[in-house]
Amino acid sequence: MVLVAGSANLDFVVRAAHIPAPGETVMGHSVQSFAGGKGANQAVASARAGGVRTEMVLALGRDSHADFLKTSLRSAGVGLHLHESAKQTTGTAFICVADNAENAITVAPGANNDLQVQHLPSLAGFSHLLMQLETPLPTVTACAAAAKAAGLTVVLNAAPAYPLAPALLALVDILIVNEGELRSLAPGAGSVAQAMQALPCAAVVVTLGAQGSAARFGEQWFFQPGFAIQALDTTGAGDTFCGMLVAQLSQGMPPAQALQRANAAAALACTAMGAQASIPTQAAVAAFLQSLGPEDLAAVTRLRDACHLPPHE
Repeated sequence: MVLVAGSANLDFVVRAAHIPAPGETVMGHSVQSFAGGKGANQAVASARAGGVRTEMVLALGRDSHADFLKTSLRSAGVGLHLHESAKQTTGTAFICVADNAENAITVAPGANNDLQVQHLPSLAGFSHLLMQLETPLPTVTACAAAAKAAGLTVVLNAAPAYPLAPALLALVDILIVNEGELRSLAPGAGSVAQAMQALPCAAVVVTLGAQGSAARFGEQWFFQPGFAIQALDTTGAGDTFCGMLVAQLSQGMPPAQALQRANAAAALACTAMGAQASIPTQAAVAAFLQSLGPEDLAAVTRLRDACHLPPHE
């Protein structure tokens, strides 16, 4: 089983021709609300991966936004360990999605700031704990320590980017970051590969946008080129990647295959609006992969060379 500890937000999404610059007002095309939050998105992605019992510990306010988020999570099959905050409203995010599918996001954490280690359920039966950085860092560290002591694999998606104490990184078995987050954790490290090697975690996974992803599991390296899709909204793509990856690894899937499925799920998530609303099922991911031709080895080589990674063994 996978346990996700993290944030849940109600997303207000405005589509516009472009993301406004500082001081600029942009007329939007439309506005919609979606269930979101990095933690909740990743829990839904894990649950939709198929065959993986996924539960989530989260904090929500006592308001109608909370009801909307609980319904979304439960309908995806996520079991909830809920702390209701008496002082904070449910977290919200304000997202501008440009016509080129890029986005800019502002988050008001609200009740997410009330999540604490004592809200964790019994860890018996769980194999992996997946966390992000939209809840307080002391809570993330304490939850990681509790999971480590209980023998779980600790997975941290270090997003949004924050400086992380060595004590927290020492508790992380699998670190998932994008290239910007990787650079913030290993400044001045040189190439992507050198930055990955500079971090103390046993495994480091880096998402590289449309290029794909790269991973180091111990001394083994894996490269997965991106998939060509017509992007509509990139919101939640990284979360989809994280949830799918951890779900597959929790079932014993080899890293190369898990990386491929996570990349495919993230690509499909970019073809629909919203965060949780766009997360594909395992069946959709499998059908997408079956529709593709044989692996483009030249693309693998280009990705490896771009990251200055060693040859695959």
